[in-house]
Amino acid sequence: MIYLDNAASTMVRPEVAAEMAPYTGPEYSNPSSPHRGGRRARRAVEAARREVAALVGARPSEIIFTSGGTESDNMAVRGAPPGPVTTTSIEHEAVLEPCRARGDARYVAPDGAGMVGIRDVIDASDGSALVSVMAANNEVGTIQPVREMAAGCGLFHTDAVQAAGKIPLDVGDLGVDMLSISSHKIHGPKGAGALYVREGTAVGPLVLGGGQEGGMRSGTENVAAIVGFGAACRIAREGMASDMGRVRRMRDELARRALEIPGSRINGDPGRVLPGCLHMTFLGVDGEDLVVKLDENGVAASTGSACSVNSQKASHVLEAMGFSHEEISGSLRMTLSPLNTMEDVEGAAAALARVVPELRAVSPFSEKYGL
Repeated sequence: MIYLDNAASTMVRPEVAAEMAPYTGPEYSNPSSPHRGGRRARRAVEAARREVAALVGARPSEIIFTSGGTESDNMAVRGAPPGPVTTTSIEHEAVLEPCRARGDARYVAPDGAGMVGIRDVIDASDGSALVSVMAANNEVGTIQPVREMAAGCGLFHTDAVQAAGKIPLDVGDLGVDMLSISSHKIHGPKGAGALYVREGTAVGPLVLGGGQEGGMRSGTENVAAIVGFGAACRIAREGMASDMGRVRRMRDELARRALEIPGSRINGDPGRVLPGCLHMTFLGVDGEDLVVKLDENGVAASTGSACSVNSQKASHVLEAMGFSHEEISGSLRMTLSPLNTMEDVEGAAAALARVVPELRAVSPFSEKYGL
């Protein structure tokens, strides 16, 4: 299988799994326990916290472990002080839903490439208790100018689940107060994530109980997943420059080959896109059918966010970008990681070249576009 759905989830690196292994077996103690086993578990958790902090330029004391990106986003939005919240219409549902739950949300629309205007966000944020703008979009991969936005706003959160480990992030340089990241997007295990909270930031907990994570996230820590998360952060940080350079070259080659197919185009901002993200529209083709046919040909891809695809709703991201129903229907997201190879690119490009014409041959829309 050629796996091109890395924005949905990534394979756990073998070296990450190896570091986790002791904590799924002999090292099973609760990190809050005072005995030797508990102290070993606590040291492992704190070592991982240092690695997560290093990935985003934070202090370890500013990292709160969670179950993943969704919980981190919810903690940031729902835990912020009461009052209006300003966000964008292309955020992940993990931000949009808690914003709706707050009851007073302002939504800033993007342009046709998925870019959100700096001035638009700053102007809309007047009087807001919180501003939340994602670092990079999970569908089209557009990288937002978070630094410039945060400089003109008050309390600021960014969902960096797709960006972390793929582009350099430094919370001090960005000027954000909160930042969400997730383990399984960077070749770590599922079930672990983190929220960076700048020291002194007023944000409340979602989960109450035993007071773990400095009282911000009660519940016994998932030591094995946290250890794997830390290992994944370290590997991503140490190899980012070389790994992402290679990923971008693979992405560019896949784009070049895919654009040879008539009626195809790339979506998003080509100058500000995540290294491994390739979002395309193939006119006259249904994206869901395309995903199925690619799967039959040994290629795993998607039409958009795996977290909301089961809702059967059209992509709210592409709608906000002004796409027509047919343009949305013909969309495909292919996302690469450092574990992909140029052979994967060759295989995926060949599969697209076979499958797209097959689907157009039976599509009622292909004649409309002269295909």
